[in-house]
Amino acid sequence: MARSEKAKELEAKQKAQAKAEKERRKNSDDPKDWGQVRQLVETYKMAKEFDPALPWYLIGAGLIGVLLGGIAAIFLEPFWMWLVLGVLLGITFAMLVFLRRVKRSVYRKFEGQAGSAEIALGMLDKKKWITSPAIAANKSFDVVHRALGPGGLILISEGEPTRVKQLLATEVKRHEQVAYGVKVTTIAMGDKEGQVPLDKLADHIKKLPKTMDAAKVAEVKQRLVAIDAMRARMPIPKGPINTRGARQAMRGR
Repeated sequence: MARSEKAKELEAKQKAQAKAEKERRKNSDDPKDWGQVRQLVETYKMAKEFDPALPWYLIGAGLIGVLLGGIAAIFLEPFWMWLVLGVLLGITFAMLVFLRRVKRSVYRKFEGQAGSAEIALGMLDKKKWITSPAIAANKSFDVVHRALGPGGLILISEGEPTRVKQLLATEVKRHEQVAYGVKVTTIAMGDKEGQVPLDKLADHIKKLPKTMDAAKVAEVKQRLVAIDAMRARMPIPKGPINTRGARQAMRGR
Protein backbone atom coordinates (compact mmCIF):
# COMPACT_ATOMS: atom_id res chain seq x y z
CA MET A 1 0.00 0.00 0.00
CA ALA A 2 2.84 2.30 0.97
CA ARG A 3 4.59 1.52 -2.29
CA SER A 4 1.41 2.38 -4.20
CA GLU A 5 1.18 5.75 -2.47
CA LYS A 6 4.80 6.52 -3.32
CA ALA A 7 4.16 5.59 -6.93
CA LYS A 8 1.20 7.95 -7.05
CA GLU A 9 3.24 10.74 -5.49
CA LEU A 10 6.02 10.19 -8.02
CA GLU A 11 3.56 10.20 -10.92
CA ALA A 12 1.95 13.39 -9.65
CA LYS A 13 5.36 15.02 -9.25
CA GLN A 14 6.39 14.04 -12.78
CA LYS A 15 3.15 15.43 -14.21
CA ALA A 16 3.65 18.68 -12.31
CA GLN A 17 7.22 18.97 -13.59
CA ALA A 18 6.13 18.24 -17.16
CA LYS A 19 3.37 20.84 -16.90
CA ALA A 20 5.77 23.42 -15.47
CA GLU A 21 8.29 22.72 -18.23
CA LYS A 22 5.60 23.04 -20.88
CA GLU A 23 4.50 26.37 -19.42
CA ARG A 24 8.10 27.58 -19.26
CA ARG A 25 8.74 26.70 -22.91
CA LYS A 26 5.46 28.35 -23.89
CA ASN A 27 6.47 31.67 -22.31
CA SER A 28 10.17 31.42 -23.16
CA ASP A 29 11.91 34.03 -25.30
CA ASP A 30 14.71 31.59 -26.14
CA PRO A 31 14.30 30.14 -29.67
CA LYS A 32 15.79 26.88 -28.40
CA ASP A 33 12.56 26.32 -26.48
CA TRP A 34 10.29 27.02 -29.43
CA GLY A 35 8.64 24.47 -31.65
CA GLN A 36 8.81 24.69 -35.43
CA VAL A 37 5.44 26.44 -35.70
CA ARG A 38 6.40 29.18 -33.26
CA GLN A 39 9.77 29.59 -34.94
CA LEU A 40 8.03 30.19 -38.25
CA VAL A 41 5.54 32.60 -36.66
CA GLU A 42 8.25 34.60 -34.90
CA THR A 43 10.40 34.60 -38.03
CA TYR A 44 7.43 35.89 -40.05
CA LYS A 45 6.83 38.69 -37.53
CA MET A 46 10.47 39.72 -37.65
CA ALA A 47 10.60 39.62 -41.45
CA LYS A 48 7.35 41.59 -41.81
CA GLU A 49 8.77 44.31 -39.57
CA PHE A 50 11.56 44.94 -42.08
CA ASP A 51 9.59 43.91 -45.17
CA PRO A 52 6.01 45.25 -44.94
CA ALA A 53 5.20 43.92 -48.42
CA LEU A 54 5.96 40.33 -47.35
CA PRO A 55 2.27 39.21 -47.04
CA TRP A 56 1.53 40.36 -50.57
CA TYR A 57 4.53 38.54 -51.98
CA LEU A 58 3.40 35.36 -50.23
CA ILE A 59 -0.18 35.70 -51.46
CA GLY A 60 1.01 36.40 -54.99
CA ALA A 61 3.33 33.40 -55.03
CA GLY A 62 0.58 31.17 -53.68
CA LEU A 63 -1.93 32.36 -56.27
CA ILE A 64 0.52 31.70 -59.10
CA GLY A 65 0.80 28.07 -58.06
CA VAL A 66 -2.97 27.67 -57.71
CA LEU A 67 -3.50 29.36 -61.08
CA LEU A 68 -1.08 27.00 -62.80
CA GLY A 69 -2.87 24.03 -61.28
CA GLY A 70 -6.25 25.44 -62.31
CA ILE A 71 -5.16 25.94 -65.91
CA ALA A 72 -3.82 22.39 -66.05
CA ALA A 73 -7.11 21.10 -64.58
CA ILE A 74 -9.05 22.63 -67.48
CA PHE A 75 -7.18 20.61 -70.08
CA LEU A 76 -6.01 17.51 -68.22
CA GLU A 77 -7.69 14.68 -66.36
CA PRO A 78 -8.39 14.01 -63.60
CA PHE A 79 -9.07 17.68 -62.91
CA TRP A 80 -9.14 17.28 -59.11
CA MET A 81 -5.57 15.98 -59.08
CA TRP A 82 -4.34 19.08 -60.87
CA LEU A 83 -6.26 21.32 -58.50
CA VAL A 84 -4.58 19.63 -55.54
CA LEU A 85 -1.24 19.93 -57.30
CA GLY A 86 -1.93 23.63 -57.83
CA VAL A 87 -2.52 24.13 -54.11
CA LEU A 88 0.71 22.29 -53.30
CA LEU A 89 2.57 24.37 -55.87
CA GLY A 90 1.13 27.51 -54.31
CA ILE A 91 2.39 26.48 -50.88
CA THR A 92 5.80 25.61 -52.31
CA PHE A 93 6.12 28.90 -54.18
CA ALA A 94 5.05 30.84 -51.10
CA MET A 95 7.65 29.06 -48.94
CA LEU A 96 10.41 29.76 -51.47
CA VAL A 97 9.50 33.43 -51.53
CA PHE A 98 9.26 33.43 -47.72
CA LEU A 99 12.77 32.02 -47.32
CA ARG A 100 14.20 34.55 -49.74
CA ARG A 101 12.49 37.54 -48.13
CA VAL A 102 13.36 36.35 -44.62
CA LYS A 103 17.02 36.13 -45.58
CA ARG A 104 16.96 39.72 -46.80
CA SER A 105 15.15 40.88 -43.66
CA VAL A 106 17.56 39.18 -41.27
CA TYR A 107 20.57 40.73 -42.97
CA ARG A 108 18.85 44.11 -42.99
CA LYS A 109 18.03 43.84 -39.30
CA PHE A 110 21.57 43.09 -38.14
CA GLU A 111 23.57 44.97 -40.76
CA GLY A 112 25.96 47.42 -39.10
CA GLN A 113 25.87 45.76 -35.68
CA ALA A 114 29.13 44.59 -34.14
CA GLY A 115 29.51 40.86 -34.72
CA SER A 116 26.86 40.73 -37.43
CA ALA A 117 29.08 38.52 -39.62
CA GLU A 118 28.11 35.69 -37.27
CA ILE A 119 24.73 35.66 -39.03
CA ALA A 120 26.37 34.96 -42.38
CA LEU A 121 28.76 32.38 -40.91
CA GLY A 122 25.74 30.59 -39.47
CA MET A 123 24.54 30.00 -43.04
CA LEU A 124 27.54 27.78 -43.84
CA ASP A 125 27.09 24.02 -43.83
CA LYS A 126 28.17 22.89 -40.35
CA LYS A 127 29.14 19.49 -41.73
CA LYS A 128 31.76 21.13 -43.92
CA TRP A 129 32.65 24.36 -42.15
CA ILE A 130 33.89 25.11 -38.63
CA THR A 131 33.14 28.71 -37.73
CA SER A 132 34.46 30.69 -34.77
CA PRO A 133 32.74 34.08 -34.51
CA ALA A 134 34.59 36.97 -32.90
CA ILE A 135 37.89 35.29 -32.09
CA ALA A 136 39.46 38.71 -31.51
CA ALA A 137 38.36 42.31 -31.04
CA ASN A 138 39.80 45.69 -30.14
CA LYS A 139 38.51 48.44 -27.88
CA SER A 140 36.53 49.92 -30.76
CA PHE A 141 34.71 46.59 -31.17
CA ASP A 142 36.23 45.88 -34.55
CA VAL A 143 36.14 42.11 -34.87
CA VAL A 144 37.91 39.21 -36.56
CA HIS A 145 36.00 35.98 -37.23
CA ARG A 146 37.31 32.62 -38.44
CA ALA A 147 36.01 29.98 -40.81
CA LEU A 148 37.71 26.67 -41.57
CA GLY A 149 36.49 24.37 -44.31
CA PRO A 150 36.85 23.28 -47.95
CA GLY A 151 37.82 26.82 -48.98
CA GLY A 152 40.71 26.86 -46.52
CA LEU A 153 41.50 28.82 -43.37
CA ILE A 154 39.71 32.16 -43.58
CA LEU A 155 39.81 35.21 -41.33
CA ILE A 156 37.02 37.75 -41.75
CA SER A 157 37.52 41.30 -40.50
CA GLU A 158 34.57 43.43 -39.52
CA GLY A 159 34.89 47.12 -38.67
CA GLU A 160 36.57 50.33 -39.77
CA PRO A 161 39.30 49.20 -42.23
CA THR A 162 42.00 51.49 -40.83
CA ARG A 163 41.37 50.28 -37.28
CA VAL A 164 40.86 46.58 -37.88
CA LYS A 165 43.85 46.27 -40.23
CA GLN A 166 46.38 45.77 -37.42
CA LEU A 167 44.11 43.39 -35.53
CA LEU A 168 43.67 41.28 -38.66
CA ALA A 169 47.42 41.29 -39.40
CA THR A 170 48.13 40.07 -35.87
CA GLU A 171 45.65 37.22 -36.22
CA VAL A 172 47.02 36.22 -39.62
CA LYS A 173 50.52 35.98 -38.16
CA ARG A 174 49.30 33.90 -35.20
CA HIS A 175 47.42 31.48 -37.43
CA GLU A 176 50.27 31.10 -39.92
CA GLN A 177 52.58 30.12 -37.05
CA VAL A 178 50.49 27.05 -36.25
CA ALA A 179 48.94 26.32 -39.66
CA TYR A 180 52.27 25.02 -41.03
CA GLY A 181 52.09 26.05 -44.65
CA VAL A 182 48.31 26.44 -44.89
CA LYS A 183 47.51 29.75 -46.52
CA VAL A 184 45.38 32.14 -44.49
CA THR A 185 42.78 33.87 -46.65
CA THR A 186 41.45 37.22 -45.44
CA ILE A 187 38.09 38.80 -46.22
CA ALA A 188 37.02 42.31 -45.25
CA MET A 189 33.29 42.49 -44.60
CA GLY A 190 31.54 45.78 -45.27
CA ASP A 191 29.96 48.00 -47.91
CA LYS A 192 33.06 49.87 -49.02
CA GLU A 193 35.13 49.19 -52.13
CA GLY A 194 37.00 45.92 -51.89
CA GLN A 195 34.81 44.63 -49.08
CA VAL A 196 32.17 41.89 -49.12
CA PRO A 197 28.68 42.93 -47.93
CA LEU A 198 27.05 40.99 -45.09
CA ASP A 199 24.32 39.54 -47.33
CA LYS A 200 26.92 38.20 -49.80
CA LEU A 201 29.51 36.95 -47.30
CA ALA A 202 28.25 33.35 -46.98
CA ASP A 203 28.01 32.89 -50.76
CA HIS A 204 31.45 34.45 -51.22
CA ILE A 205 33.00 31.96 -48.79
CA LYS A 206 31.19 29.02 -50.40
CA LYS A 207 32.56 29.99 -53.83
CA LEU A 208 36.20 30.01 -52.71
CA PRO A 209 38.36 27.40 -54.48
CA LYS A 210 38.35 24.03 -52.69
CA THR A 211 41.81 23.63 -51.19
CA MET A 212 41.24 21.33 -48.20
CA ASP A 213 39.60 17.95 -47.73
CA ALA A 214 37.89 16.79 -44.53
CA ALA A 215 41.07 15.20 -43.15
CA LYS A 216 43.07 18.38 -43.65
CA VAL A 217 40.34 20.46 -42.05
CA ALA A 218 40.39 18.20 -38.98
CA GLU A 219 44.19 18.44 -38.82
CA VAL A 220 44.22 22.23 -38.96
CA LYS A 221 41.40 22.39 -36.43
CA GLN A 222 43.56 20.55 -33.90
CA ARG A 223 46.41 22.96 -34.49
CA LEU A 224 44.16 25.95 -33.88
CA VAL A 225 43.34 24.67 -30.40
CA ALA A 226 46.67 26.09 -29.21
CA ILE A 227 45.79 29.59 -30.40
CA ASP A 228 42.35 29.55 -28.82
CA ALA A 229 43.69 28.16 -25.53
CA MET A 230 46.23 30.97 -25.17
CA ARG A 231 43.86 33.72 -26.24
CA ALA A 232 43.31 36.34 -23.55
CA ARG A 233 39.81 36.52 -22.16
CA MET A 234 38.14 39.79 -23.02
CA PRO A 235 34.62 41.11 -23.65
CA ILE A 236 34.38 40.24 -27.34
CA PRO A 237 31.19 41.42 -29.04
CA LYS A 238 29.30 38.38 -30.19
CA GLY A 239 26.74 38.56 -32.98
CA PRO A 240 23.05 39.24 -32.40
CA ILE A 241 21.40 36.67 -30.15
CA ASN A 242 18.07 34.86 -30.48
CA THR A 243 18.37 34.28 -34.22
CA ARG A 244 18.20 30.48 -34.22
CA GLY A 245 14.70 30.39 -35.68
CA ALA A 246 15.59 32.91 -38.34
CA ARG A 247 18.72 31.02 -39.32
CA GLN A 248 16.79 27.76 -39.62
CA ALA A 249 14.19 29.46 -41.79
CA MET A 250 16.97 30.90 -43.95
CA ARG A 251 18.31 27.37 -44.44
CA GLY A 252 14.86 26.13 -45.38
CA ARG A 253 14.26 24.07 -42.24
